[in-house]
Amino acid sequence: MALAATRDGVDGSEKSAGAFRTISEVADDLDVPQHVLRFWETRFTQIKPVKRAGGRRYYRPEDVDLIKGVKRLLHGQGYTIRGAQRILKEGGVRFVQSIGRGEAEAAAPAVRDADTGEDGPDAPTSMTATDRALLEDVLADLQVCRDRLVALRLPPEMDLPDLMLPDVTAES
Repeated sequence: MALAATRDGVDGSEKSAGAFRTISEVADDLDVPQHVLRFWETRFTQIKPVKRAGGRRYYRPEDVDLIKGVKRLLHGQGYTIRGAQRILKEGGVRFVQSIGRGEAEAAAPAVRDADTGEDGPDAPTSMTATDRALLEDVLADLQVCRDRLVALRLPPEMDLPDLMLPDVTAES
């Protein structure tokens, strides 16, 4: 990581702060694999590195800030990809870049909506009486299963050879 620090334009580096970065430099700086950066490009269309001949990616400083913001949303704040996409849509690229620079914070992710699989301001914060009754039924069934499994536990004095089951494959 010491090498990554010299690339940032700090400590008399070989690259200025405004210089373009390769995918390996960005991956090292953010401590994520290169394939994750490529994946994020497919999920966040706002991440658009310059591609030179041969498809080699070069990230501008604003691209790096955006990627840092996406990483902070996903890994630091617990957003899903869909939730981070929503932050990008609602707050804009500059807002997520400011998150990447540590100048801003996104609100805590909303509770996931079990019916739609989405998170957002309309996600339920309480459970209906019907849902609660269904969950209580499931819990009761699980407790019965647990009790049956406990009843089947072997006493410590029993040996496994005493429990040998007949070979059912020979009868087939």
